[in-house]
Amino acid sequence: MKIVGITGRSGCGKSSATKFLAGQGYPCIDADLIARQILLPDSPCLAALRERFGDDILDTNGTLQRRLLADRAFATPEGTRALTDITQPEILRRIEEELTIARASGAAIAFVDGAVIVGTPFQARCDALFLITAPYEISVARICNRDNISPEMARRRLDAQTPLETLRAAATREIVNDGTPEQLEAKIREILQALEKEAYG
Repeated sequence: MKIVGITGRSGCGKSSATKFLAGQGYPCIDADLIARQILLPDSPCLAALRERFGDDILDTNGTLQRRLLADRAFATPEGTRALTDITQPEILRRIEEELTIARASGAAIAFVDGAVIVGTPFQARCDALFLITAPYEISVARICNRDNISPEMARRRLDAQTPLETLRAAATREIVNDGTPEQLEAKIREILQALEKEAYG
């Protein structure tokens, strides 16, 4: 089974690409969803996050205040790195579980969507790595609309993420998502044809 990573910075359209691929019947593992799941109450990750970022990131019910954590974690490179060090191992373990299920189902290609691929042990597991990109200000606008935050906060989050040059150096293909959803889907369809030819020989 070929494992294809889909990565990119916030607001680039990774989720849109993965949603389209899932609609075409491909196994798609959403690392962002897994990242949310490991932060649910009683998760072992929460204790380490509370110790690093403050007791008040959890409310009285033990529920993580995600925006407060994000504001603190993304405020500095050290905070971003600490967040990654705490959450990444569990995210990667759960991705491997999902890949095992996909392989058992007989899938020839499985996609993994996540910003945690480049620079992690999982990068070596990918047979191909697709980078979704978008112009900076388009990404900022998408983040603002999605998360209901200010452009300043959106830029701070974006600037705290892996530099685009680093992602480009690791990617096997770049898909520029600067148009309509239909244009993005057309670009992906073209790539799928080549992937299927390789997978099925």
